[in-house]
Amino acid sequence: MAKFGLSQSLRRVEDPRLLKGEGRYTDDLAVAGTATGYLLRSPHAHATILSIDTADARAMPGVLAIYTAEDLAADGLGPLPHAGSLKNRDGSRSANAPRFLLASGKVRHVGDPVAFVVAESLDAAKDAAEAILVDYDPLPACTDLATANDPGQPLVFDEVPENRVFDWAIGDKAKTDALFDAAAHVTRLTVVNNRVVVASMEGRAALAEYDSATERFTLQATSQGAWHLKDMLAEHVFKLPKEKFRVVTHDVGGGFGMKLFCYVEYGLACYAARKLGRPVKWTAERSEAFVSDTHGRDNITLGELALDRDGKFLALRTRNLANMGAYLSQFAGFIPTAAGTKVLASVYGFQAIYANVIGALTHTTPVDAYRGAGRPESNYLVERLIDAAARELGIDRAELRRRNMVPPSAMPHTTPVGQKYDSGDFAQVLDEALRRADWAGFPARQAEARARGKRRGIGLAYYLEATGGDPSERAEVRFTEDGHVEVLVGTQSTGQGHETAYTMIIAERLGVPVDRIRVRQGDSDEIPTGGGTGGARSLYSEGTALLATASTVLERGRQAAGEALEASPADIEFTTTGALDGGGRFSIAGTDRGIGILELAARQRAAAARGEQATLLDAAEVAEVPFGTFPNGCHIAEVEVDPETGLIGIARYLVVDDVGHAINPLIVRGQVHGGVAQGVGQALHEHTVYDPESGQLLSASFMDYALPRAEDLPAIEVDLVEIPCETNPLGVKGAGEAGAVGSPPAVMNALVDALAPDGVTHLDMPATPERVWRALGQALSRAA
Repeated sequence: MAKFGLSQSLRRVEDPRLLKGEGRYTDDLAVAGTATGYLLRSPHAHATILSIDTADARAMPGVLAIYTAEDLAADGLGPLPHAGSLKNRDGSRSANAPRFLLASGKVRHVGDPVAFVVAESLDAAKDAAEAILVDYDPLPACTDLATANDPGQPLVFDEVPENRVFDWAIGDKAKTDALFDAAAHVTRLTVVNNRVVVASMEGRAALAEYDSATERFTLQATSQGAWHLKDMLAEHVFKLPKEKFRVVTHDVGGGFGMKLFCYVEYGLACYAARKLGRPVKWTAERSEAFVSDTHGRDNITLGELALDRDGKFLALRTRNLANMGAYLSQFAGFIPTAAGTKVLASVYGFQAIYANVIGALTHTTPVDAYRGAGRPESNYLVERLIDAAARELGIDRAELRRRNMVPPSAMPHTTPVGQKYDSGDFAQVLDEALRRADWAGFPARQAEARARGKRRGIGLAYYLEATGGDPSERAEVRFTEDGHVEVLVGTQSTGQGHETAYTMIIAERLGVPVDRIRVRQGDSDEIPTGGGTGGARSLYSEGTALLATASTVLERGRQAAGEALEASPADIEFTTTGALDGGGRFSIAGTDRGIGILELAARQRAAAARGEQATLLDAAEVAEVPFGTFPNGCHIAEVEVDPETGLIGIARYLVVDDVGHAINPLIVRGQVHGGVAQGVGQALHEHTVYDPESGQLLSASFMDYALPRAEDLPAIEVDLVEIPCETNPLGVKGAGEAGAVGSPPAVMNALVDALAPDGVTHLDMPATPERVWRALGQALSRAA
């Protein structure tokens, strides 16, 4: 780094370690005497468990134990927690769909865990699992979200009528209905947000140990925050004080929301370690990850947009059917309700909004947060609706958006659902995106493609994100004996580049060389509190805590420098000039007498070790983070379709983002690239398919489930318009989820634009070649 300042594209400091194979992932860990856990999972989507016979399996070589729900109940283990009940529209409370560590009485989806086998090796555990005799009475299953609430459908839980776990609403219904009654035009559109399998590069894993002397667990697991796992396991599953658990997360190869949660395997590994008195390790195989990791999205939403005769938006009305799967995962109810509806107003000046969200249980893998967590679904609906309205009214798509955007002069702006935007210039970002994409020159490109027998379309989507998470965060700075600065944080990197961003902040504030800074994370013993990572919160929340801690370090440094230089702390000033020569420097104002921050820290530590009075520079602070942020931007996709085959190529993809102050633009662009890839995958490739009769997951491997590949993506252009956030001292807005929020509607709007001249005005995700080919064929048949 040429100088100690922010807004530089510093290459990630963690990458050399990871690229050289020096990362430390959970499955890499080896502890002497470790046993291996393996789960026997249900082959049925819905069945009564009549009996489980483990006698033969227990007698097999290498088998240490086999546990069933009966064993766990006898030892008092509770269910996994979820975020709590919701208040239904009628004032009642939402139903419960509890998940215990092992299925009891019934299995409710393919892959539901029935027995936990622990053996000396994985092969021995697998052999024993095959020898367990489970007598199932198969029952009819409900896997179709569209009909899950219909009378007569098989119930997931008998105590949840019509599989309707909640019926929630937000907004002013009376005002919304009145505006619809007075509207000059109403556009209606039903969209499907298809279910996706998260498929992180690193699968989930856990290594549990139990110390009988202290009656304390140590769990090392893949997660997005050790503290959440610790609290959930202690308070809900084992019903023990939090102090009885230490949870550690090392490097993580992708989280995307899916690794936020406490899973049954983590509790089972801990339980077995306590029962057996030896470490127990479990690592997911990819095939079981497809049926055991939480899935994402899976909504069917009716949207209605009311406009006046000038094309101004009056009101928005939505009805969302959201699939919860077979059990309520930890944040499942929160995602489509409070999280998703935060951004229904997007960047537009609606007078009223009313949203109804119905949670449906089905005999499928549970659904929870996936990159964006509710906000991609809402943005997708709004941006598809606006394109449909523009087509119906004959108004240019960009112009319709522009005339309805909240202007900068209206900031701070409070939406009809109570969200307060502090900053933004949406029209500026839109116009910059249109200019860079050569929107005006598109008709010529479209005509050229048509001459080649292709269909070309251009689509835009303006997105608004809402970040969030724990309302406080902690940071700690320690000066070590080897001359380094250790930074302890309460978030958890899962590949986003946290170490680099935090290093840059500390380097800039304390003037410490980058190679002298180490970031530590993930140990609930070493770091007492942490909000973890999720909701694109890390930089603004942890960054606020880092700034507060750095200020305390400098305050103590002035006191310490006064002691070392025999001067009043009031006369001590701190500068970061010359930091490349050894770090920031404390000096007596108006003199050349001073001392570097690293040398000062070492002197004070040595003095304290000798028993002398000395002010140490180490500090820790907890910062309150009461406000989230609202990243926003414009995605423009240009696609080309072969009408003979339905094959789709993305000719160009451009993003102009306002993520506030970009601490490291290189990392921001990388995050956006990854998000766009996931959004394109959902729009064009990824399709989670259940057999409607058996409830079997038909797309249960990468042979059947299509992730986007390098050849499916163009070079993704990302430009930044920085409009600093006013609710945190760094001015950042969060960028981790933005790419996945804006890309699905941009791609689908472009695809519809390409096919509209042939009569195709609506497609649902995923727009596979077969679906596109069939839609074109049906349109031609109608025209004939």
